[in-house]
Amino acid sequence: MSQAPLTPPFTAPQAFSDASAALAHIQQLYALHTQHLRDAMQRYVAGDDFGGQRVRGCYPFVRLSVGTVARAATANKRLSYGFVAGPGRYETTLTRPDLFADYYREQIELLLGNHQVPVEVGVSHEPIPVHFAFAENDHLEGDLSNTRRALVRDVFDLPDLAAMDDGIANGTHQVPTGQAQPLSLFTAPRVDYSLHRLRHYSGTPPQHFQNFVLLTNYQFYVDEFVRWGREQVASGTDGYDSFVEPGPVVTTRGAGSGGNPPPRLPQMPAYHLTRPDRSGITLINIGVGPANAKTMTDHVAVLRPHVWLMLGHCAGLRTTQRLGDYVLAHAYVRQDHVLDEEVPLWVPIPALAEVQLALEGAVADVTSCHGAALKRFMRTGTVASTDNRNWELLPHGTAQQRLSQSRAVALDMESATVAANGFRFRVPYGTLLCVSDKPLHGELKLPGMANQFYRDRVDQHLMIGIRALERLRAADVDALHSRKLRSFAEVAFQ
Repeated sequence: MSQAPLTPPFTAPQAFSDASAALAHIQQLYALHTQHLRDAMQRYVAGDDFGGQRVRGCYPFVRLSVGTVARAATANKRLSYGFVAGPGRYETTLTRPDLFADYYREQIELLLGNHQVPVEVGVSHEPIPVHFAFAENDHLEGDLSNTRRALVRDVFDLPDLAAMDDGIANGTHQVPTGQAQPLSLFTAPRVDYSLHRLRHYSGTPPQHFQNFVLLTNYQFYVDEFVRWGREQVASGTDGYDSFVEPGPVVTTRGAGSGGNPPPRLPQMPAYHLTRPDRSGITLINIGVGPANAKTMTDHVAVLRPHVWLMLGHCAGLRTTQRLGDYVLAHAYVRQDHVLDEEVPLWVPIPALAEVQLALEGAVADVTSCHGAALKRFMRTGTVASTDNRNWELLPHGTAQQRLSQSRAVALDMESATVAANGFRFRVPYGTLLCVSDKPLHGELKLPGMANQFYRDRVDQHLMIGIRALERLRAADVDALHSRKLRSFAEVAFQ
């Protein structure tokens, strides 16, 4: 008969009617169980085998039980989140309550206010993979021999992909009989997995990511953002308190830069102009292609940002467009294929009014053009996204016919993926592209033309994206989280 795992002392679930008290208990339980795993790993590295006994720590959970579909009279009915769909028991596991403290507190406050019943906090049965229990720069297992490292799984729980799938977000999750319905889109192991992936792909720890995100695939935009971001910190403009680059290298006002630049840039480097409440701006160079766009947004989504915007270049498809014109996407033709299983092609990806208005207003702000003058160089229309970078070389007429039938005005590789993953993960999204070539009309992206185009448009395009985020931040952020993004029986957490 196998021995029970070696765990911290049992802690019975407790009920809370105060969100801050509930959060404090979540933090206590998480610290207890992660410290248990760290201490045990130190003993394992020193040679302890625990007499064949497994070592286990588990994630904390938060649970809500309600007996009625009605919400409290004082509930904020404008919000599209913060409440459960009907009577029943709802639960989710939680991780990194240091990183998500404000987020968890807000979600619990909404549940308490909307349903007027206490929440329960306790220890779940979901094991914490031992690798997820360590701080970013702790790598004790590196001191193990190959033989001893191979035996880690006999003592500790390792990441289990079965606990990390996106069935809840995809709308395919089936709740087993007798189990609680989900409170959140992501389980704790799924969140931990993405936090580690973010560090790997972006070169910066997750705590630096901000709630307003720009995605691009051109280094020109990064160079200008770095220059502008450092200026904002140096001047103390708009509450920005640091600028973080891969490494991380952190620049603060009056203190200069500290940290070590990486020997080479990561695959999708991220740059963060931070504010104390995480309402600053993160820019990520996702590189070229829909696979990269999906990879990065898969992981950024667990941070629950308020919005992400795609700033990129596109092929203009209409004769009336000129190089440097802008395209504000209001619909997408999805030929990128990377999300076809998660978001079937019959699912529409709607434009979000708040984001569309912010982008159009930002173009007007930066260019000082309005009305008919604005329409001369910005077109609102359908954007087609493809996974074939050389789509121009398809048999003549094949691509052109489909694009014409769709009424598309532009084509790129990433925008539909960014928008579809925003829809899938309930993260508000938008796209503003800049026409860099018109291959259907003989204007190819050649070096001389491209260099002049980049000089003329990059700075302006980036500032439009930044201005759009500033507009959204200054408005009602809660209104961004549109009901267009919520399903019938939606999870309560934003």
